[in-house]
Parts: sequence; structure tokens; C-alpha cells
Amino acid sequence: MQDASAWMLALAGLCVGVTAGFFVRLARLCSFGAVEDALMGGDTRRLRIFGLALGIALLGTQALVIAGQLDPAQSNYTAPALPLISIAIGSVLFGIGMAFVGTCGFGSLVRLGTGDLRSFVVILVLGGAAYATLRGMLSSFRITVLERFALTMPDGINADLASLLQHLSGMDLRAVIAALGGGVLCLIALGDKRLRRTPRLLAAGVALGVLTVVGWLATTKLADPFAGPVHPQSLTFVSTIGKAVYAGLLNVGNFADFGVGTVFGIVLGSFLAAWRADELRWEAFDDDHEMRRHVTGAALMGFGGILTGGCTIGQGITAGSVMALSWPIAILGMMLGARIGIAVLVDGSPRELIRRRFDGWREFLRSRRETARPMAANTPSRRPAVRSDAPHPTAPRSLAE
Repeated sequence: MQDASAWMLALAGLCVGVTAGFFVRLARLCSFGAVEDALMGGDTRRLRIFGLALGIALLGTQALVIAGQLDPAQSNYTAPALPLISIAIGSVLFGIGMAFVGTCGFGSLVRLGTGDLRSFVVILVLGGAAYATLRGMLSSFRITVLERFALTMPDGINADLASLLQHLSGMDLRAVIAALGGGVLCLIALGDKRLRRTPRLLAAGVALGVLTVVGWLATTKLADPFAGPVHPQSLTFVSTIGKAVYAGLLNVGNFADFGVGTVFGIVLGSFLAAWRADELRWEAFDDDHEMRRHVTGAALMGFGGILTGGCTIGQGITAGSVMALSWPIAILGMMLGARIGIAVLVDGSPRELIRRRFDGWREFLRSRRETARPMAANTPSRRPAVRSDAPHPTAPRSLAE
């Protein structure tokens, strides 16, 4: 019975993943691309699509909570202790790795489905680094060092916005926050005329939001309570990739997992979309420099994603749908890391980036000093002028006189 329940969860994850991968590949939606467009080009259209997905997920997930179909306290996102240092460091590292690879773990799975062999290497490295940080050689460092610095919630309440406000005000504002937050996010996206003319992007945003809700519901209803504590989950692509890699290498039983099912489902859904559009292409690394950059980025995403507790999808949409307090910290850190990663790529290396920034500041300070010197020379003396009626000193007379 327990095995049947686990495989039912895996099948549900596969179906959810196929749908998400198909719509995202069809729309060519990418979380890093959305961040890059917003930061570098001032184009927020794709970022608004992720806002639409979050808005729908927030409305649907909180409806499940209010209806008693989902308990956020059972998820991994709302534990009473909030590891601020771990989330802050991990999110920045994840953002840098995302910039090096050019996409996140979710995007790498989508690329893999189209025949991108670079993404196959990324997935293996990301999964290995994630599993090593989750349960392997790096897990003790994560637990004993980084996660020691955690903010404990007052009276052991859940680390989500609704619980915190209820503790402070004594009123349950969950429905109000969900309605306002979800409604505003949806209006921001749907209010853009350009987005209304791109149904593929809108469909991808709606699909991600709805599938996040479906994931929460499936992992709550299909889980076997006799197999152990029920931990509802939904879309996330760091720890699940690590589990999928571990299952393929060492333990076939780990395939019976909702998250692992979504990993394979994303690849299959992306493959179907690319095959339908006749866009299946084999792609590989151009040179060793590109390979080193992808491998480094994948390792940073695997390590940083576990420290953060999710990726751009796991924290950006899934954690946001339960109003987790980790959400804003993780999103800001990922965007900061992405900006640092882009700067490093533009300048060529971290060393070159630091050198150029140092030279720029030195040149700025020198120009300021040079500007200040002529101003000081042309500044009239502030000594008081001698009055005309004041006695003037006369030159001493010579001895001859």
C-alpha cells in the first residue's frame, strides 16, 4: 500500500511536470531571462509572467489552506526557525550560478528536453552538489554552521506572513492578504497590453500557477499517512534534481517521489513541445571555457539552492504561495547574485571585475581632486579688505635722507 501510494505520487509529479515543461518550452519562458531583461534592458514582461504565476498560486494555495485541505505548517517552507544567513548566502550563490549557466535548474531541464547536451552536464553537476549539501559530505557544514544562525519565530509560530500578522494583531488576515496580493500580481501582468497580445506567455504563467496548486493538493491527498509524516510539496528543482540523480545512480526506490516525477516530466514535456515545433537540435559546448563556466555555475546552483531552500520556482512561486518569510530574502538574493554574475561575465573574471571597479573609483577620486584644485586657486581670499581711511604703513626712509 505504501509503495502504491509513493508511485501514485510519482505519476502525479510526472503529469504535472509534463504539462509545465510543455507550456514553458512553448513560450520560451526562462526565469534568468526574465531577471536579465528587467535588470539590463528594463523589460519586465517576462518577469510579470512569473508574477502572474505567483498570483494564481497564491490565490489557489491559500484557498486550499482556508478550506482545510492544506496545512502550511507541514511544508518545509514555514518552519518556526528561519535560517537567515543560510538563505542570504545561498540565494546569492544560486543567482551567480544561474548567470554562469544562463538559466536555472528548471530551465536546464527544459533545455535538456530539446537536445541540449550542455544541460545534461549541468543537471549531473547540480544534482550531485545538491545531494552532497542535502545529505552528503557538505550537510554537516550546512546544519552545524550556516543553519545555526536562525531567527526563531515568537511562540513557535510558522514562518509565514499570515501567521506572523495573526500573532501580532490577533486577527486572521490570511484571506485578505491572499486576495490583495494575488489580485494585484495578476492585474500587473494582465494590465500590460503587450502581454495580452502574447497568449503563449500568458498560458505558461497560468499553467505554472495552477500546477503549483495541483502539486500541493496531490502531495496532500495522495500521501500515505502510515508511511510517515506527510510533508506537502510542489514545484521545486534543486533537491528534486539531486534525488533524481541519486535514484538513477544508487537507489531505484527513490524514483517513487513526486518531486523526482516532476523532474522527468519537465524533460518529457519540453521534448514534446520542441518535437511539435520541429525544434529538436543537438547542442554541445563550444570550448573548454564554456564548459568550465557551466560546471561552476551548476555547482553554485546545487550548493546555493539547498542553502536557500529552493530555486527561482521553488522559492519564487511555491514558497511565495504559502507566504513564507523566506520568499523576499531568497528572491532579492537571487536577483543580486544574477546581477553580480552578469557583471563577472561582462568583465571576464571576478579578478578583472574587482580591478576595473577599483580603477574606476581611483579615477573618479583623482578627477574630483583635480577639479577641486583650480576652484581653490580661483577662490578669492577671505581676509578682510583694508579700509581706505586706515593709516597705510610708509616705507622706511633711507639713511641718506
